[in-house]
Amino acid sequence: MDQTLKQEADFRLSSILVPLLAIIAGVFMVVLDSTAMNVALSRLVVDFKTDLHTLQWVVTGYMLAQASVIPLSGWLSDRFGAKTVFLTAVIVFTIGSILCATPSSAEWLIVFRVIQGLGGGCVLPVGMAYVYRLAPKSKVGVVMGIMGIPVLFAPAIGPVLSGWLVEYHSWRWIFLINIPIGIIAVLIGLRKLPNAAKNSVPGMDKLGMVLGPLAFASLTYGVSQGAQSWTSEKTLIGLLLGVVALIAFVIAELRSKTPLLELRILKSVDFTTGIIVQWIAQFGLYGALFLLPQFLQQARGFGAFDTGLTLLPQAIASGLMMPIAGILFDRIGVRWLVVCGLSLVSGALFQYSHVDLTTQSRDLILPLIMCGAGMGMMMMPMNTHLLNKAPSHLVNRVTSLTNSMQQVITSLAVSTLVTILTARTTARGLEMQEAAAAAGKSTTGASQQALLLAKQTVLSQGFADTFHIMMFVALGGAVLGLLLRRGRHSGTEHSKEQATPEIMHV
Repeated sequence: MDQTLKQEADFRLSSILVPLLAIIAGVFMVVLDSTAMNVALSRLVVDFKTDLHTLQWVVTGYMLAQASVIPLSGWLSDRFGAKTVFLTAVIVFTIGSILCATPSSAEWLIVFRVIQGLGGGCVLPVGMAYVYRLAPKSKVGVVMGIMGIPVLFAPAIGPVLSGWLVEYHSWRWIFLINIPIGIIAVLIGLRKLPNAAKNSVPGMDKLGMVLGPLAFASLTYGVSQGAQSWTSEKTLIGLLLGVVALIAFVIAELRSKTPLLELRILKSVDFTTGIIVQWIAQFGLYGALFLLPQFLQQARGFGAFDTGLTLLPQAIASGLMMPIAGILFDRIGVRWLVVCGLSLVSGALFQYSHVDLTTQSRDLILPLIMCGAGMGMMMMPMNTHLLNKAPSHLVNRVTSLTNSMQQVITSLAVSTLVTILTARTTARGLEMQEAAAAAGKSTTGASQQALLLAKQTVLSQGFADTFHIMMFVALGGAVLGLLLRRGRHSGTEHSKEQATPEIMHV
C-alpha cells in the first residue's frame, strides 16, 4: 500500500536520510568530476602523446554536454517523473565513467566525457528539486543544507583526490571510483527514493528543446573561450550564436503555452532580485575558488596534491557550516545569511589580496576558513530561497532555469578573472620595467634566476590585484543581499503542505 510522507507535525529528519543518501552520492560524484580532470591534463598529454589544446576538450566537452541537457531536466522530470530521470541520469553518468577509464586515445576520452556530461547535467537540478520536495516547508532549509555539502565539498576535495591518484596511481582511477558510488546511489534510489508524482505536461515545446540547449551550450562555450581571447573567432562565433539563440528562445518560451523553461516567473520581483544576487555572489565566490589554486600552482610552485591539501580547511569549513546555515535559514530566512556569508568571503579576498612569493600554506588557514564558512552560509540557502519564491508545481522548472544560468555565469566568471589577471600582470610588468629603467638598470645582463624571480613577482602581484578587485564584487553582492525578503511562498495555492502527498513511498 502507498504511504505518503509524514506531514509537517510528524516529520523526522531520520525518515529521509536514506533516500537523501542516494541523491547526495549521485550529486557528489558528478560535481567531483567537474574539477578532478583539471589536475590530470598534464599527465594525459604525456600518456596520449598529444597537446593540451586537444585535451582541453576533455573538460570543455563535459561542460558543454551538461549545459545542453540542464534546460531539458525540468521538462523530463515533469514528463517521466523525477525518480526515473534522476536514476537514469546517474546510470548514464556511471556508464560514461566506466568508458572514460578505458580509452587509449584522446579522441575517445573526449567522446566518453560527453556521455558522462549528458548524464551529469540532469543530476544536480533534478536532485535539488527532489530534495526540496522531500521535506515540509519549515524544515526545507535543514534538508537542503545537508544536500549542499557535496556541492561545495566535492570541488574542494577533487584536486586533492585526483592529484593523489594521478601522482601515485593512475588517472583512470578518477573515473573508476565513480562506479561503486553510482551503483550504491542506484540501488538505494530504486528501493528508497519516493516516487514524485508527474506534473501534467500537455504538450512538447519542440522549438524550446532546440533553442534552449543551443543557447546555453553556445554561451558557455563562447565565454569559456574568452579566457584565451575575447576577440578570437571561436569566442565571437560562440557568443553570437548563443545570444541569437537565447533571444529566439526567450521569445519562443514567452509565446509557448507549454514552455520548456517557465520564464514568466521572472516577473516576480522577489525571484528576480534573488537570482541577480545569486549571480553576483557566484561571480564573487569564483574569485576565491578559482584564483587561489592558480596562485598556489603558478606563482608559488605548489604541486596539485599540495594545493589540494592547502585548500582542505576551506572544504571542512563549508561542510560544517552547511547544516548550520540550513537550520538558520528555517528560522531567520536568507537575507542575513547572504549578507554575512558574502562579507566573510570579501574578508577572505581582502587577505588574499596581500599574497606574495613568501606566502605559506599556514598563512592562508584563516582566510580559507572564512571563505569556506561564507560559502557554506549562503549558497544552498540562496537556492532554497529561489525555490520558495516559485509556485510548487514549477520547482522542477526553476532548478533547470537557475542551473542553466549558473553554468554560463561560472564560465563567465572564470574567463573574466583570467582577463583581469592577464591585464593586471601585464600592467605590473610594465611598472617593474619602468622602475628598472628609472634606476638605470637593464634586463640584458640579468641572470636567468633573477629574470624568473621577477616574472614570479609580477605574477603574484597580478593575482593580488585581481583578488582586490573581486573583494569589491563580493561586497557588492553583500549589499544587494539586503534587498532579499523572506516573504511568503509564491504559490500559496501550491503550498508545500499540499505538494507533499505527491511524493510517495512504494
